[in-house]
Amino acid sequence: MRKTIRKMAAAALAAGMAVGMMAAPAMAEENKALSICIITSTGIDDGSFNQDCYEGIKTFLETHDDCKVTDIKEADYAQLVPTVEKSVGDFDVFVLPGFNFAAIGDIVIDNPDKYFLVVDSTIQDSEGNPVQEDNVYTMTFKEEESGFFAGVAAALSTTTNKVAVVNGMAFPSNVNYQFGFMSGVNYANAKYGTAAEIVELPSYAGTDLAGNNVGGNYVGDFGDEAGGKVVGEALIGEGCDVLFVAAGASGNGVFTAAKENKGVYVIGCDVDQYNDGANGDSNIILTSVLKVMHSNVTKQLEAIYDGTFAGEDALLGADTDSTGYVAEDGRQQLSDDALVKLSECYRSLKAGEIEPASSTNGYTPDDFPGLAD
Repeated sequence: MRKTIRKMAAAALAAGMAVGMMAAPAMAEENKALSICIITSTGIDDGSFNQDCYEGIKTFLETHDDCKVTDIKEADYAQLVPTVEKSVGDFDVFVLPGFNFAAIGDIVIDNPDKYFLVVDSTIQDSEGNPVQEDNVYTMTFKEEESGFFAGVAAALSTTTNKVAVVNGMAFPSNVNYQFGFMSGVNYANAKYGTAAEIVELPSYAGTDLAGNNVGGNYVGDFGDEAGGKVVGEALIGEGCDVLFVAAGASGNGVFTAAKENKGVYVIGCDVDQYNDGANGDSNIILTSVLKVMHSNVTKQLEAIYDGTFAGEDALLGADTDSTGYVAEDGRQQLSDDALVKLSECYRSLKAGEIEPASSTNGYTPDDFPGLAD
């Protein structure tokens, strides 16, 4: 990523020392009480993506009682960036979960004394140029790794041999989950002798940001529980008994559909969703696959507070314990055999022997490193 070039190099050179003197105190000050703002489209209680980011803030606040957090919910996706812009004077740090914050580059440049933690996206300016400044840390994740674990788990656990993934919107992170899931199913079929079929309903196919049909099963929103239930019921009607759900609050509707149909299991996403799977005296959660946002949010807030923060575009995966799956007793219902095989997969993936398909790496779920080895 390029560093954003300031206009009129000669003027910038002449004023460089003055600019540095203005910016340095804010960027280097230690133990500064922080006013933190988290802005989301579906709230901090979605039981998934947004909530995990918020938990990272809460963990930070437990040991920093001089700091505080304000959460803002803006349901209109088109108003998310304007909300940051109109709020920028009121807070020190912004935690911004979601791809819809990709266009905050100009705000970041114009406010060098503010800090921005962007989850699930890199950022750009108003002309579409990539931006990486000293006051912004963007964290994107290898969701395809977690999706891969979901696919392997589904293939090893299905009794109908029909499985599916339900997504919210076809943003890069969700396409990564989809392609990773499909890669995992194909890997289990090839390596472990399973015979799982991936069910995709054409009426719910996703269209990515480039206008490409990526297939899959997309609700079309992250906050549409009723729509999520419709998609879930349609897939269950096709015989699917394991559904991987990466749909934010829309996923709650898929959970409801699974609870109303005996023998259907759900794989949770982003966080451990076992509690959400309670259904009387049973539970519909097979396991949950993880995108570990909370600890990375906490880590960057600590760095801002103690003056060691460094701007970066970070891509996080299993090698930094930022992707994975739930294997803890009492929080999943995988067979012993499935747990052994998933552990094998984790080691191979962490070692780079498996690289599931994603929206950007050029591989497909039918052809990726590790499948044919």
